[in-house]
Amino acid sequence: MFHYESIGLPNIWLANGYDTVETPYGKAVAIHDLNGLHQAIIDHLVHSLNPLTGPELRFLRKELGLSQKTLGDYLGRDAQSVALWEKRATSTRSMLMADRLLRLLAIEHSKGTAPVKDLLDYLRDADSKPEYTDRRIFEWQGQHWIDAA
Repeated sequence: MFHYESIGLPNIWLANGYDTVETPYGKAVAIHDLNGLHQAIIDHLVHSLNPLTGPELRFLRKELGLSQKTLGDYLGRDAQSVALWEKRATSTRSMLMADRLLRLLAIEHSKGTAPVKDLLDYLRDADSKPEYTDRRIFEWQGQHWIDAA
C-alpha cells in the first residue's frame, strides 16, 4: 500500500492504482488518474458524517481553487481565520460554516455547475460597492414583477 501524503491529508492510503518507477533522482510513484483520485477523496469528504478537520478543509479549498482570502470573504471572515482553521487537527464551532460551504461548493463543482459560487462572488463584489438608496421601484410586467431601478 502507498501512503499518499503529498496532498496534506495524513490518512489517505492507496491499495492499488499506482506504479513505482525509477527516475534519475531515485524511486517515484506514478498514480493512475490523479484527477479521478482527488475527486474520489472529495466525494468521500463531502459525504462523510464527520466534521471536516483543518487539513481536509484546506484540501477542499485548494481543490476548488479558492484562496484563504476568498473563502474568508465568502464567510465574512479574514484570511487569518481561515489559516487558523486549516491548522487545527479537529473541527471547531467557528469552522462549521466553512465546512458546510466547502461541501456545497464541492458538490456543485463536481456537477459542473456554479450557481452558489456565482452568487457568493456577486455578494463579495457587492460588499465592496454598497448600493445605498431609500427607494426601490418594482414594475408589474403582466405575468411577473421586475426591479425597475
